[in-house]
Amino acid sequence: MADIHYLVGDATAPQATGPKVIAHVCNDRGGWGRGFVLAISARWPEPEAAFRRWYRDRANNEFGLGATQLVQVTADIWVANMVGQRGTRTSRTTTPPIRYDALRQCLRHLATQAAPLGASVHMPRIGAGLAGGRWEDIEPLITDELTGIPVTVYDLPVPA
Repeated sequence: MADIHYLVGDATAPQATGPKVIAHVCNDRGGWGRGFVLAISARWPEPEAAFRRWYRDRANNEFGLGATQLVQVTADIWVANMVGQRGTRTSRTTTPPIRYDALRQCLRHLATQAAPLGASVHMPRIGAGLAGGRWEDIEPLITDELTGIPVTVYDLPVPA
């Protein structure tokens, strides 16, 4: 079981030494433009470009719910684009876009990628924002699937 360390801060600036993976949830419709992805794109262009290529070429790759794409952005930081939500939330949507089984699959895949790198994993409260998931349902997925990997979850500071 993974232990989760909680910090107030920016998940795009991981507070750790050594290799680091920043994990976040993406949708299966190729959309990139709201939520945490804006902070990622503001820091590095590669994750968005790789995600858009991955989606565009999906007929020839494994893109889909449950898939994870690791994109290296610096010598010791990777971004994990994890396809864990079906579409996006709209005013007509009654079911949250998060797909817990897909997220579990993404996290399992992330573990097989992060462990050989000796990387810690850093993230906001994935799946609990625009994807509409409940953190109390997501946290156990993280602790179950990222066993033995240091995990830090970041909450943004509350404005004064």
